[in-house]
Amino acid sequence: MAEDRDDDDAELFRAAIGPVRRIRETAPPPTAPRPRPRARMTERDEAHARDEFRHALSSSAEPLEAGDALSYRREELSPRVLQRLKRGEIAVQEELDLHGSDAREAEQLLRAFLRDAAQHGVGCVRIIHGKGLHGHASIASGGMPVLKNLVDRLLRHRADVLAFHSAPSTQGGTGAVLVLLAPRRPR
Repeated sequence: MAEDRDDDDAELFRAAIGPVRRIRETAPPPTAPRPRPRARMTERDEAHARDEFRHALSSSAEPLEAGDALSYRREELSPRVLQRLKRGEIAVQEELDLHGSDAREAEQLLRAFLRDAAQHGVGCVRIIHGKGLHGHASIASGGMPVLKNLVDRLLRHRADVLAFHSAPSTQGGTGAVLVLLAPRRPR
């Protein structure tokens, strides 16, 4: 009896609906591509190593003060080249202004800027970090210029940096640094 009732219900439904037309089947919509796999453990380990590296740098190096000049030269580079850089005789091809950036953002901007400069074969750049005169306003900085010290530490440990020196007074003085980059190696 239950089957008769089901048949009657189905018949009533078809009578109520009327004639039906079959819809053409369409291809299913495309699915979003799967995200590329990430090495999360490696990323975490590298982040931890960077934090340890920063901590080691900040504890071992004497922090720079607002009026201190930045200066660095690799051994293989002639002192005369550093003197030319110090006097501003080497033409600056690109510039990065870090004013208003916090330390984390400034580090990311600086790394990306230097990577881009190296890829495009840029030889000399100017990085404006500010003089750090407002460092006394921040308790966390200990009164030291945060961006200036960050730029100094980061540039000293880059393989593509041959030399750097605070800019001449006409180009920003101790609030900017001129950086001489290694020439791009052909691949």
